[in-house]
Amino acid sequence: MKVFLTGATGFVGSALLSRFVADGVSVRALVRRRLDGLPDAVEQVVGDLLGFVDVESSPSPQPSPIEGEGAFKGVDVVVHVAARAHIMRDEVADPLAEYRKVNRGATLALARLAAQAGVGRFVFVSSVKVNGEMTFSHSLSPSPQPSPIEGEGVTKFRPDDKFVPTDPYGLSKYEAEQGLLAIARETGVEVVIIRPPLVYGPNVKGNFASMVNWVKKGVPLPLGAVCNLRSLVALDNLVDFIALCADRERSPKAANEVFLISDGVDVSTSDLLRKVAKACGVKSRLLPVPVGLMRFAAKALSKGAVADRLFGNLQVDSSKAQDLLGWQPVVTMDEALERMFSGEG
Repeated sequence: MKVFLTGATGFVGSALLSRFVADGVSVRALVRRRLDGLPDAVEQVVGDLLGFVDVESSPSPQPSPIEGEGAFKGVDVVVHVAARAHIMRDEVADPLAEYRKVNRGATLALARLAAQAGVGRFVFVSSVKVNGEMTFSHSLSPSPQPSPIEGEGVTKFRPDDKFVPTDPYGLSKYEAEQGLLAIARETGVEVVIIRPPLVYGPNVKGNFASMVNWVKKGVPLPLGAVCNLRSLVALDNLVDFIALCADRERSPKAANEVFLISDGVDVSTSDLLRKVAKACGVKSRLLPVPVGLMRFAAKALSKGAVADRLFGNLQVDSSKAQDLLGWQPVVTMDEALERMFSGEG
């Protein structure tokens, strides 16, 4: 099997590249410039996703401006991880246009070129934001998010939910998914869509990294009374599932399917912080401040979105991966957190 991989130097992509190399999978990686740090066995194709033709302005894509010819020659599967990531403080004039340029336009152009070259499968790493920002629990949240189905409260996101996100990042991923499924119908290429929630693991960045730093410093955090439920996925689990979906022989039933993926056990923000503290070998210092008071303060400071992530629910139903493909998480959350900090002094 030969895989064409994008995003090979990113958080998920680099771990996936290592997994493919360890499994003896032949990898051709799209990189912006030639890199010395990649394994010798990895073929490098120099180019940029933004160099691909916008399929909306050109229904018949021309060859992309990448180094050399035949980028997809001999390729069985494209695994598309690269994306314009969700940016909390986006300073561009039109964030949606920028997200669409990379996450939709370049993705669909890449898929069409791959299909024209005879590639059998296109695996797309999307986002749980396609489903929405928050789920609802009757016992834990007084303000349910409107459901994709006639306003009912959603307790867990599922792959077949009918919902159009309004967040620019989520909308760009949603539009890419819809375009990929249309390409699958038109060309016969198999499309597999994977929507992970928050991914954590070694070298994680963003809010998770900030939270870990506060815990390691022993700073008292006012989050001891938070009793929400959130789904996460360990990097090892996500990589294992992507590798399964990239293997057409092992996962024939994955063709043209959408999957939500998680560790299988949901935790509250409070419990997650305690688990992080334990894995770091420090004492958790959580103060039981009432959630209502913190929400009020967050709203007054225009930090409502931050409060939703800390106090709200976001649960996914990943049973389809097990039922259809027989997949199970390869590590527990506790094991994954221990691995995150096992190399630290």
